Amino acid sequence: MTTPGQPNGPRESGETAEDGDGGVPVLAGSGTDTERVRRFWAVRRIPAALLAAVVLGAAGLLLYDVAAVRADHSAMSWRQELADGLATRPLDSTTVLVAAGVAVLLGVWLLVLASTPGLRDVLPMRRAHPDVRAGLDRDAAALALRDRAMEVSGVQSVKVRVGRAKVAVRAVSHFRPLDDVRADVESVLGDGIEELGLARPPVLTVRVDRPPEKG
Repeated sequence: MTTPGQPNGPRESGETAEDGDGGVPVLAGSGTDTERVRRFWAVRRIPAALLAAVVLGAAGLLLYDVAAVRADHSAMSWRQELADGLATRPLDSTTVLVAAGVAVLLGVWLLVLASTPGLRDVLPMRRAHPDVRAGLDRDAAALALRDRAMEVSGVQSVKVRVGRAKVAVRAVSHFRPLDDVRADVESVLGDGIEELGLARPPVLTVRVDRPPEKG
């Protein structure tokens, strides 16, 4: 809330803002914003640098050889062998097929890198402010949920796996009925997932077992 005379600056996620129509308090960052939260895109500096280096080197070498031929010098031996091979080698030979397959796989790999966001380990969070983007590492989210599940009575150990669309929890309970432990874990982790502030809250699945018998 702001008092008269104060500028309307950015608010923390726990504060409320007055709705202009009916004066209804709206929780900032509560996911009511209709703007779509997109995934983070990987920079992929290493593939881009490698591709740029290969293209630059090949283009420079070819340009040098073409300039040398224009200056009445003989072409490099590799270009002469390549031209002779392309002119005389049949298209169904093993060498040509292998080279074409490698080129196709490389091209598909580059297209996949260019068309997919990457950074699968970073989960986008809800945007409380339009100028701020936040993400949560999946391992950090799994650790936070695991700590919360360990607080449930009867839980001996927990394994949490956080994906983009699903949170898989496997707990071991050494006392209390398994159904009661499962219900408590689902309740606690349901609240925990909501408090993570993810833009797309994953679906929770919980499995509770007894510890293996010794001997």
